[in-house]
Amino acid sequence: MALSAASLIPQIASAATVTVDVRGPDGKPLAGAIVLVDTPRKPAGPIKFDYAYEMAQKNITFAPHVLIVPVGSTVTFPNRDKVRHHVYSFSKAKRFDLKLYGKDETRSIVFDKVGPVALGCNIHDAMNAFIMVVDTPFAVQTDANGRAVINGVPAGTAALRIWHPTIRTPDNMQSQPATVNASGYNTTYTIRGR
Repeated sequence: MALSAASLIPQIASAATVTVDVRGPDGKPLAGAIVLVDTPRKPAGPIKFDYAYEMAQKNITFAPHVLIVPVGSTVTFPNRDKVRHHVYSFSKAKRFDLKLYGKDETRSIVFDKVGPVALGCNIHDAMNAFIMVVDTPFAVQTDANGRAVINGVPAGTAALRIWHPTIRTPDNMQSQPATVNASGYNTTYTIRGR
């Protein structure tokens, strides 16, 4: 028995690549969806992504349109427009109100609760964006072909979650169980309903 338990250790400790092709209800690739993989084992240290946690205002839009940040992160909101902006959110995960501020000014907010945060501007109604606050290091957006590739996922049981603002469910998210093998996990996920 000890021999078979020991033979499982390399598989449990191994890291795999998860590849998910996300399709909309119409069957077409869904760009800009967020794919998250939740594993039973949480990371030992703080979660970090290798990009700036910044939601800029530029050309009367938010850039990027969707930003993934780890829970506890400070996100900066630099204004790179010649006009003033008033950024706000009424989301469950984070409510805030950044009163009017002008060109080359920056405000910041700490995102201390997991979940999607919808952003708007009180001055420019057409401006909208999203910040997804996560507690997993395994979170990426789908590319133009609807594909998400996540490296380093521990083999074993997991939950696969898909978020997109057009998904008509609570928090715009759907999920399914997954078993990640040492050789990897590949699936196509089609969003249910409208």
